[in-house]
Amino acid sequence: MGRDKAMLVVDGCTLLDRAIAVLRDAGATTVLVSGDRPLHGGIGDRVPFAGPVGGIASVLPEVADGATVVVPVDLPDLDVATLVQLLGALEQAPAACFEGHPLPWAARVDQNLRVAIERVMQEMPGGPAMRALHGAIRGIEIPPPAPHVLRNLNTPADFEDFSR
Repeated sequence: MGRDKAMLVVDGCTLLDRAIAVLRDAGATTVLVSGDRPLHGGIGDRVPFAGPVGGIASVLPEVADGATVVVPVDLPDLDVATLVQLLGALEQAPAACFEGHPLPWAARVDQNLRVAIERVMQEMPGGPAMRALHGAIRGIEIPPPAPHVLRNLNTPADFEDFSR
């Protein structure tokens, strides 16, 4: 993107604030932010440049056992129904994501997940993949929602097209 995606503004709201809002609207009582985000109580990365798995590993000590969901900031169309669908899949498996999309990701936080994430971080210190973590805890993939819901903004052109 060439700049901080979290601070891009869509409809008068940053992408980070949009992500927080959809989590709260979906019923989240606690929302933790990964990264150096003092205004949002962000939790700094334990291992810099380790991607989403590194962010999860950094935040996980603050997360209580139970259902949790991880969302990236670059999904401006993410909605409550999609998060509810994803969390519902935890009735079938310890983790779930949508086919072809490692994020957003729902998981049951427990000792198994805590051990698996540490193992994946040690095995792939240069940036473990979400798919490796998902596989390590035997997560499932479920059919995706409408395509636009998981559209992400990775490039300036994506952002420009979305903003039109």
